[in-house]
Amino acid sequence: MPKGIQLFIMRFFQDQFLVGVTGIIFNEKSEVLLFKHIYRAHSWSLPGGYLKAGEHPIEGLEREIKEESGLVVSVDDSLKTRTDRGSARLDICYTGVLIGGEFVPTHEVSEYGFFTIENSPLLRKNQVFLIDEALRLRNST
Repeated sequence: MPKGIQLFIMRFFQDQFLVGVTGIIFNEKSEVLLFKHIYRAHSWSLPGGYLKAGEHPIEGLEREIKEESGLVVSVDDSLKTRTDRGSARLDICYTGVLIGGEFVPTHEVSEYGFFTIENSPLLRKNQVFLIDEALRLRNST
């Protein structure tokens, strides 16, 4: 059976997953980009979003950050892949750097900032863990 037909059949009968991407984006001072989201319980968090069909995760993260803020980033390395046991969701975390753009508030993000781990606003524990891991790897190179 041709591969295209095999994939179509598999997609039809297999469970569907949401694939999310999260970014730990550094500036030149090794501070981490955070967004103040309008719709989240913890308003400050790492940037990210969900992939569109057929989109590569790196392209998806760069697109989400640009759409939500006007900032342009270059995504480099995959840091961690996590699953949500409560839902069919997979999240891929990447590291990267700010390369330009100008912040523009949107219907999703009202503010942005670059923070050290010591001066960051309240974040969810899993995001603090990811930032710590990215900083550890960044400082070891």
